[in-house]
Amino acid sequence: MRSFILAGVMVFLTACGNLGFPGVYRIDIEQGNIVTQDMVDQLEPGMNQRQVRFIMGTPLVEDSFNKSRWDYPYVIRNGDTVIREASVTMHFEDARLANVTGEPLPAWADKTE
Repeated sequence: MRSFILAGVMVFLTACGNLGFPGVYRIDIEQGNIVTQDMVDQLEPGMNQRQVRFIMGTPLVEDSFNKSRWDYPYVIRNGDTVIREASVTMHFEDARLANVTGEPLPAWADKTE
């Protein structure tokens, strides 16, 4: 009898764990580097890594196995919902900027709302 009550309580608590409180405010969480088109427009092929870092800032992801690739991801989330997402990747050859891939944030995104 005791094991049935214990099992019932465990099932009840497990079911309650998936419920969210109604009306709970969730803040927007920004993660990553803000990269705008203006910043990308300043980049030129052949720039060294120091010049790129001055314009773009420190990359969020610097691959330890591939030093010739820098990633600048950016995400805004509200709980589990992705509101805005962008990613820019820099590729280097011989420590010089070879190309830039990805899409930066639109110009309106860097203004406060």
